[in-house]
Amino acid sequence: MSDEEHHFESKADAGASKTYPQQAGTIRKNGHIVIKGRPCKVVEVSTSKTGKHGHAKCHFVAIDIFTAKKLEDIVPSSHNCDVPHVNRTDYQLIDISEDGFVSLLTENGNTKDDLRLPTDDNLLTQIKDGFAEGKDLVVSVMSAMGEEQICALKDIGPKN
Repeated sequence: MSDEEHHFESKADAGASKTYPQQAGTIRKNGHIVIKGRPCKVVEVSTSKTGKHGHAKCHFVAIDIFTAKKLEDIVPSSHNCDVPHVNRTDYQLIDISEDGFVSLLTENGNTKDDLRLPTDDNLLTQIKDGFAEGKDLVVSVMSAMGEEQICALKDIGPKN
């Protein structure tokens, strides 16, 4: 019975959850929340007191951190909402490929080649122009719920 071996696929994130629960009444403006399965930044919260036996409700207006779409949700303030783990990491830009992918240098000296150029035209132009001019660029990558996207750019001076 125990002669056969079992092999399990290992996950890189050690089974870490993409979200954590937080009571709706404690989520504030500029915090994060998951609405319709999308990680969002809260831009407006309003709490309504209901009748004698009803729950107070929180009305969230939030913007998707990757697509910039506006989403809304109404949740009883005593209930738990999912809050995404949002991380920002800075990487140095090494190269831009012709098919729209970027090559980034990680802290430990490895390269990260699985990220596309951002869809935001302003940021896209800044990255392409800065790279064409030979500047040393550092991009900030925001990651949440298994998605990653370049969200900001820093110029650290000309290449030597």
